[in-house]
Amino acid sequence: MTTAPGQVSVASQGLRHPLDPDPARATKARAVFALGLLGMLTGLFIGGVVPATVALQLARQARREAYASGGFLTGGVWLRRGERLAWTGLVLVAVSVVVAVVIGVVRLAGTPFGHDYPANMD
Repeated sequence: MTTAPGQVSVASQGLRHPLDPDPARATKARAVFALGLLGMLTGLFIGGVVPATVALQLARQARREAYASGGFLTGGVWLRRGERLAWTGLVLVAVSVVVAVVIGVVRLAGTPFGHDYPANMD
């Protein structure tokens, strides 16, 4: 397979240079997945916003580092899964906040407004 005219095909490039580092899994990828999972599991309790936000920030950093490494940092699948879980956690937080506001407004609307005077007073 060639990528552009005049380039050497990927299959015939040969062995890699001995000074190239071995591909390694990015440690931040595992952290992103764990924080995204924690954010999703605690998303309904509003506390999931913190780990989900941290997971998304770490995912940005990990993607930058993986791009700068030239393909020697792996773990892109863990990053994508962690990001999806973090976004799911943030959606659950938003749903919880909306439900809490709606319940609060409905309860506030049901309570009497103003002073409740006795029947014999004008």
